[in-house]
Amino acid sequence: MTFRVFISIRRSRVLAPAIAGLALAMVASANVAAAADSRRPVLVELFTSEGCSSCPPADDLLAWIDGQKSVAGTPVVVLSEHVTYWDRPEWHDPYSLESVTDRQQDYGTRFHLDSVYTPQALVDGEAQMTGSDSTALLHAIAQAASLPGIDLAIQDAQVSGNSVHFQMSGPAASPAQPAPSITAVLADDSAQASIGGGENAGRTLRYVAVVRVMKDMGKGALDGRPLELKAPGAGKSGPLRLVVFATDRKSGHVIGVAEQTLNR
Repeated sequence: MTFRVFISIRRSRVLAPAIAGLALAMVASANVAAAADSRRPVLVELFTSEGCSSCPPADDLLAWIDGQKSVAGTPVVVLSEHVTYWDRPEWHDPYSLESVTDRQQDYGTRFHLDSVYTPQALVDGEAQMTGSDSTALLHAIAQAASLPGIDLAIQDAQVSGNSVHFQMSGPAASPAQPAPSITAVLADDSAQASIGGGENAGRTLRYVAVVRVMKDMGKGALDGRPLELKAPGAGKSGPLRLVVFATDRKSGHVIGVAEQTLNR
């Protein structure tokens, strides 16, 4: 039985499209200069939904960060994770996943939150904030980049039929550094949806790095063994992102991330 926590909605003002990019660029320049000497990739997860009227500004912010590819010298990997608790009979988010809802609830427990909410952003599993709060988000990226981590590499990734085959390499486990948890994700490179119901009815929304598959790869995933994920959307074309991240089993913090874009 899945435990459900109460849901709270946090509103945020929508920046006018004409000035959004400039405003965000100014925030980035002012708040993440301290990360300039670091090159460790950082993972940004956004919990969102097509049914949430507060989410489009956060979706836009995530897309802006994704378009930069790095923030003040820090590479950033993003994931758009659609929850299920906004789904209604009048509109069902086609990208929503129960596994994503469960993942957010786990974060809520770890951060001692009274409730989960959208839009919520997580940076390396270490800091959480409202997903449209650019100042807090970019500051958290700078902070995460300054922390130690591990190097991950995706090798020999290829799409074959409805599967993605690949290998991973990383540091060997030791008594001082036990093997981390390895999670692999397949995400649509981008998506666009015309919303027919719910709070965003009548709007056209755009997303980047939309999670379609998320799987724990088990122990030993970094030893070069063949790994496989079932690709989402049989027969679908277009770029697909393979994202793999390592999580410290004790703290729950993401300590390494790698990304590769594949063509289907």
